[in-house]
Amino acid sequence: MNEKIKKILKIAVIVFVILTALAYWGEKALNFAAEDDSFAEICYPDENVAVISIEGEIVSYIKNPDSEEAMSDDLVSAGYIVSQLNNARDDENIKAVILEIDSYGGSPVGSEEIMNAVKRLNKPSIALIREGGVSGAYLIASVANRVFASEISDIGSIGVTASYLDYSQQDKKDGITYNQLSSGKFKDTGDPDKSLTAEEKELIMRDIKISHEFFVKKVAENRKLDIEKVKKLADGSTMLGMAAKENGLIDEIGGTGEVKTWITGKLGIEPTFCYY
Repeated sequence: MNEKIKKILKIAVIVFVILTALAYWGEKALNFAAEDDSFAEICYPDENVAVISIEGEIVSYIKNPDSEEAMSDDLVSAGYIVSQLNNARDDENIKAVILEIDSYGGSPVGSEEIMNAVKRLNKPSIALIREGGVSGAYLIASVANRVFASEISDIGSIGVTASYLDYSQQDKKDGITYNQLSSGKFKDTGDPDKSLTAEEKELIMRDIKISHEFFVKKVAENRKLDIEKVKKLADGSTMLGMAAKENGLIDEIGGTGEVKTWITGKLGIEPTFCYY
């Protein structure tokens, strides 16, 4: 092999190593940005309204940012949304925050955490419900200063569920025996491979009632509605946008254009969006 070919091969190997290293550390940097709660969103100076999307099932957190779960469009992490809200709160250029909601709820605690982060904003907040703002997602929307939705958006479902499938009868047919080995009679409560006892059901319903009352109380406070009215609405059902407006669950029928008009009227600014 002549010297010229050796030199070319040597250069090719060096370039390959450099590109591989750049790809590796570039991915690490992106993962760091995704994981680090202090990583600030970057908006241009003329962008004065933060848009934060809450789409899919609400979970408290996603443990592994590299997992398939983290890449799913069907999950949204409360920890991540709270971080975005805190960044928007601390950005002096951001004058208002829009929550674009398309979610049918999820984790009660995760929903509460996001709701409280919206409360801590020191600037106007607007909830824009797209296809649906239901259950925990509606709890979040309810705390915004102004709530917009389409006439046919799905809204509400104020309630709590812990329903699950009971496989105990099927297990018996399949010759599977459940051996209960626990330190307390309630330790296996809710295991789908055993029947629920009357005592266990009473225990679960106690907690469901407490959670339900919390949900009703927060919606009444957030929307400044009479709590008795909210109790009547809190049967777990949803309603479309126009009915939600009539019942005080939202403020306006409209989309992005109407939200911009409201911000201009409220703050006297021409809104320019920064999508987080």
